[in-house]
Formats: sequence, structure tokens, C-alpha cells
Amino acid sequence: MKVLVVGSGGREHVLCWTLAKSKNVDKVFCAPGNAGIAQEFECVNIKVSELEKMADWAVANKIDFTVVGPEAPLCDGIVDVFKSRGLAIFGPSKAAAQLEGSKTFAKKFMEKYNIPTARAAEFDTPAPAKDYVNKEFANGEKGIVVKADGLAAGKGVLVADNAKDACDFIDLCFEGGFGGAGNRVLIEECLFGEETSVLALVDGNTIRALASSQDHKRAYDQDKGPNTGGMGAYSPAPVVTEAVLAEVEKNVLDNVLVGLQAEKLDFHGLLFVGAMVTDKGVKVLEFNVRFGDPEVQAVLSRFEGDLLDVMQKVAAGKLAEADLIWSAEPAVCVVMASGGYPGDYEKGFVITGLAEAAATGAKVFHAGTALNDKGEIVNSGGRVLGVTARGKDVRSAIENAYKAVDCIKWNGGFCRRDIGYHALEHEAAGK
Repeated sequence: MKVLVVGSGGREHVLCWTLAKSKNVDKVFCAPGNAGIAQEFECVNIKVSELEKMADWAVANKIDFTVVGPEAPLCDGIVDVFKSRGLAIFGPSKAAAQLEGSKTFAKKFMEKYNIPTARAAEFDTPAPAKDYVNKEFANGEKGIVVKADGLAAGKGVLVADNAKDACDFIDLCFEGGFGGAGNRVLIEECLFGEETSVLALVDGNTIRALASSQDHKRAYDQDKGPNTGGMGAYSPAPVVTEAVLAEVEKNVLDNVLVGLQAEKLDFHGLLFVGAMVTDKGVKVLEFNVRFGDPEVQAVLSRFEGDLLDVMQKVAAGKLAEADLIWSAEPAVCVVMASGGYPGDYEKGFVITGLAEAAATGAKVFHAGTALNDKGEIVNSGGRVLGVTARGKDVRSAIENAYKAVDCIKWNGGFCRRDIGYHALEHEAAGK
């Protein structure tokens, strides 16, 4: 079978890599891909925004199955376009993708279908939003979360511990700091606890959680600095105990499925649940409608089943028949980023040590890489590489990942040095 993966980041690299292991896959294509993906698979020079062109190419090249990585084409309706051409594809429809594409749509969905979440209010203009923030802090709130309503590449959220920062971010949203994503804002109470990510397959009839994981959103060690798209992840996440998972399945996943069916939303793909484990139970922070990045690198590094078979069963409404097989070994992904990320950064620096990193046994997934005119791999994005390794336990997985990280260098490149520290804390507490 011919498989097409849509996207150009680390998420798409690991999807290509995992799908290629299927006994039924003859060839994997990626559109548009990146320099690292091109070393292993055939890349196609079509932008993720060129939906009709992508579908034309898939028809002409007799693609048997397509997997969409990033959120933008899903929210733009790529699944609808492909299905209209009779092409098999993994992902939600444009209408269902609003669960990620609009924070207010998602919040109303949660409230309507009794999915536990933070108290919130939405605003279309800055003045009443800032009035609300000032009143919340005056009433004793210790934190406020401000979210741009639309897609903002994981950066349209601020957790503020004072009114000034929250109000400044509101101004940034409405002044075009995130394009059209900031024309409306959602303001939520700040939830306190430990955050985790639950990825779940959905086929319209069934919803099943994958192995648990935990992301590290902040740019610097000990969760300091600005929010990013994710600086590293590990799987499994000890915070997701059997009791927590049972709570998520009962209060979140089951209710999501009820809501999707009631609203007649076509969802045959992956639902990402960002959740906070609080002292009052699990509460949902956000929904995404695709694999989280870098969570997917850690999760799929532990997957030992046939991903194509699973995804085809999801697309066909037969998820209940799929085999989800996991390694007992933990996996850790450390993101290496360009200096200055998530702010401004310079591109085009040659990356060295990739072969040495691979020789350690780790897998280096490329996210923001390209080739220069000399054929050398250079950084071309904020998050550049996802260095991923397994180990007999969390500590050894962490050590294996950083052993590979330490082989890789480019001007300004950096990473957090504490990925997985929550898991080590849980491990220490359990002894």
C-alpha cells in the first residue's frame, strides 16, 4: 500500500517511521516533509494549505491511505476534501476539528456534555475582557489563563499571576499578535495540579485511550519561561494512575463520544486531551484533534502494533477490533530548539553530530530542518529535533536520550535538561 503523511514536523517524522513498519506498507510519502524525513521517505513539494492540490496528487499517485499530522489542514477541511474524492483518510472533518480550531467552541462543547473543565468567559473586545480579569484578581484569584480563540501554534495562551500581564496579553491578542486567532479571547480560572496528555483514538462508535504521556510546555528547566509548543515529553506518565485513567475515560472520553454523536460530528481520528489532575479531580484544559508533538514521539516509540492497521480500522469505524500493543519500556523525547525560541531565532546554522547521536541507539526525529545549498542539514524552525530513546526504566530512558542530545550541536541550539523530572519525583515518592 502507498501511504501519504501530511505535514513537515517531528510529529510527521515519527508517523512516517511508525507507519513504515507495517507489513502492508510498500511506500511512505510525506508532503511537504523536511530534511530528516527526506533521508528515509519520499517528500512531495506540496504545502499543507494546498488541499485541492494535495488531493489531486493523491488521486494521481493512487495513494491508498492518508494520515494528517498538523491541525491547520484539519481545521481547513482536508478530510472533507479527500473524502469527496473517495480517498481514505485518518482525521476529523472540518466541523469536528472546531474542537481545536475554536477555544470557545470547545468550551461550550465541554459544558454542554458535562466534561469537567475550568470556569471561563469569552470576549470579543478587549475592554470587558480586561475588566473581567481585574475583578477576578480583586476577588482573590491566584491566576488567570488567557487564550486566543483560534490556532496560534501552541503560543496563544498565557498563564498570568497578575492583572497587568493578563491585560497586556489581551491587548496583544486583539492587536493581531496571533493573526485572526486573537479576534476573540477565552479567559479561564487557573487550575492547579499536575498536567498530563491523554491521546485517544475515535471512530464514531468507540473511543480508546493510548499510552499516557506528559509534555513540558515551558521553555526552560523547572517549568520556567514562556510557553512553547513543547520542549519534551515522556511516556508513560506516572500521574495517570489506573484510577485517574478510569476517571478520564468515564468523565471525559465517554462524554466526548456522546457529544460527537449527538452533534453528528464526523470524527475518525485522534483526539488529544490536555488535562490537569487537580485535588478536585481531572479537569480538561484543551482539546486537540491530532497527535500532540512531542508527546507522539514518546508514545509511538513504545507502540509495537501495526499502526496502519489500527488507523484503517479507525477510518472504517472498527476501532473496537484494533490491537493496541505497548512496550513496557518508558520512552523520553527531548526537544532541541533554536536559540531565542519561542521568540525570534536565526535559521541556517549547520547541525553536526546527527550520525553520532543515531549511533547511541536513540532516534532523532526532525522537526525544523532543511538542506542548505551545500546539502548540509541546517535549522529552519523553532523546534528543530526530537531526540527520543527508550530504557528499562525512566531514569535510563532519560540518560539514553541525553547521551544522544550531547552529540548534537549547532550555533545557538538549546534544550531543557530536566525532561522527565516529574516521573522521577513520582518514582522517588513511591519508594
